[in-house]
Amino acid sequence: MNPVIDVGLEGGARLCAVGPPVAVGGVQVALRRHRQTTPRLDAFGDRSTAGVLRTLVRRRANIVVSGATGAGKTTLVRSLLAECGTGADPTQRIITVEDTNELSLPPGSHTHLVRLETRPPSSEGTPTISAEDLVRTALRLRPDRIVVGEVRGDEVIALVHALNTGHRGCITTCHANSARDALERLTTLMIRAAPTWPTTVVRQQLARSIDVIIHMDRVAGQRRIADICRVTL
Repeated sequence: MNPVIDVGLEGGARLCAVGPPVAVGGVQVALRRHRQTTPRLDAFGDRSTAGVLRTLVRRRANIVVSGATGAGKTTLVRSLLAECGTGADPTQRIITVEDTNELSLPPGSHTHLVRLETRPPSSEGTPTISAEDLVRTALRLRPDRIVVGEVRGDEVIALVHALNTGHRGCITTCHANSARDALERLTTLMIRAAPTWPTTVVRQQLARSIDVIIHMDRVAGQRRIADICRVTL
């Protein structure tokens, strides 16, 4: 029996449990629950910062939200998506791709929200459905915006191709210590997924695909925007 359990619960909560012999002192459990309400954009910074975020959404900028675990990346994405519905166009067809469904939104905030979730292999032989598969599928579903919960593998290639073929207003997240580190991490992921591509080409593709990197930080228990950086060649 595996002493480590990591599962997604109904409503987007995540449960991680570790038992003996891995957990020497006994069973340890952590439960991550997302808040039921979607915070307004001004909860992440001052009024001018919220204004910049609203402008980015309405101008359909391609956005990467970076930060450490628990910094508030998913929460900010939920707020940006809510802005898509209330401040931009509630009829936009938004397709989300996640490993665990966490981007829950207020009922009625979007009339065309399609939520896709990856599937791991099963002991019965059920094949894997990866994030890369779902990003490619999303392109065939007439999306107005594509939202990838987190870029961490080969799906980065499919996403960059989507951003380079006219899909605007897309959002994703990335684990990183700074906005610059996020760009370097995406570069590394692309090189790993496409080792024959020269580094200069990879960086050009990213610069042409991503408009802005928003870096989140958690200070004294508060999740705040630390940087908003424009990506240029």
